Amino acid sequence: MYAFLLSTAVIFVAELGDKSQLMAMTFATRYRARDVIIGLTAATAVVHLVSVGIGYLIGDAFADYQGAIEIGAGLAFLAFALWTLRGDELTDEDTAKANAATGRAVLVVATFFFLAELGDKTMLATITLATQEGWFGTWLGSTVGMVAADALAIGVGAMLGRQLPEHVIKYGAAALFAVFGIALVVSGAR
Repeated sequence: MYAFLLSTAVIFVAELGDKSQLMAMTFATRYRARDVIIGLTAATAVVHLVSVGIGYLIGDAFADYQGAIEIGAGLAFLAFALWTLRGDELTDEDTAKANAATGRAVLVVATFFFLAELGDKTMLATITLATQEGWFGTWLGSTVGMVAADALAIGVGAMLGRQLPEHVIKYGAAALFAVFGIALVVSGAR
């Protein structure tokens, strides 16, 4: 349960202001919100399952070096904080690709989200969490956290016409990543 709650919170925060949220809003202007959520849930479940598999293998292979893994995970979270401050933007090319996509909505959305999430900070954060926590709780929590954040973006985007207070989201998410990172470094150094 702890892995689920931690992963849900961390990935929800990581997803705030991410390009995936912008993609979700873009797709929601073209397709039904239900289809967008189904597509992004399917893609997220697959990407995060691969992520926890990688994280679990790393954590298992280096079980004797738990302190070093915690320090490495903490440093990764500090890097995610800096990455969040740098920001993510949906380029005109990304928007054009999303708008030009044809075919079944769920398949189109799932494909775009799957490709967008490969190597993204939420994937890397999920790998990092899985080195420390149980794989199933981490997978389920990271999937729920990302889908919840993207569903929030779809709803808020529709209601506010995409007028999100981006700087507040960016600094808040970066601060939370930094807190998690510092806590892991301190724990690993003990």
